[in-house]
Amino acid sequence: MTDDKVKRRLTTVLCADVYGYSRLMEADETRTLETLRRYRTAIAGLVERHDGRIVNTWGDAVIAEFASVVEAVQCAVEIQQEISNQDSDPPDANPMRFRIGINLGDVMVDGTDIYGDGVNIASRLQELAEPGGVVISSSVYDQVHNKLSVGFDCLGQRPMKNIAPVTSYRLTLGGQTTGRGSFPIEGGPAPREAARAPRIGDRHGPSAPTNVVSEWLAKLPRPVATALTVSVFLILINLFTGAHKIWFHWPVAAILFGVVLRMVLGHRPESDSRGER
Repeated sequence: MTDDKVKRRLTTVLCADVYGYSRLMEADETRTLETLRRYRTAIAGLVERHDGRIVNTWGDAVIAEFASVVEAVQCAVEIQQEISNQDSDPPDANPMRFRIGINLGDVMVDGTDIYGDGVNIASRLQELAEPGGVVISSSVYDQVHNKLSVGFDCLGQRPMKNIAPVTSYRLTLGGQTTGRGSFPIEGGPAPREAARAPRIGDRHGPSAPTNVVSEWLAKLPRPVATALTVSVFLILINLFTGAHKIWFHWPVAAILFGVVLRMVLGHRPESDSRGER
């Protein structure tokens, strides 16, 4: 008896597609095909380096699968880096840019091909990506957000054609989306705290006025910033505990006088501070 049971497996699917391919072909078919072949060769090499496998290359798309989620995301970042590095000099007026989507999901296996929602979701995520960018599903994010030196910008649940909404994340670094600079990966320097991935449900951070005040205080000398903070605190205590009796001016005046005196003494000429020998 033959086994007609559909084979399935959990895998990481990477879908890459050329942005504006029809427009590029209309402008210059020969050059577009040459560029596409060159980029596909580079992509195939990077996929192999990260232990992946090219599944299909129909049209201008590339479908690959990886056993490791981390390797798939690293490969996507390196693909965008490599394509950016291969840009013509002087810059081409119509550069070829790929959009990449990555999903970890269950797929159906038929020979060397894979099918199902696991693949379809990766394809839809690719459509959400910016030219030169990478968008991943929440299932990928859960596996890589603390393993790679890149940030993640939560896009929320975006509607997808013929597929239930999936929470997605755009790869970022230092406030920039992928495709606009260099992207350190595992083993490289860690990004600044601001580039760390936001967790689901996190707020966007302090309000704009709070940020302005914090940045202004950070630019002041520490004694001055401390004195102003304590003074404001004393004024608020006075206002909320009994505005009919004003007393904050005495401690505030003493604090400010002490700060001014300290700064004046600290900036005396070196000859005065040493004294005569």
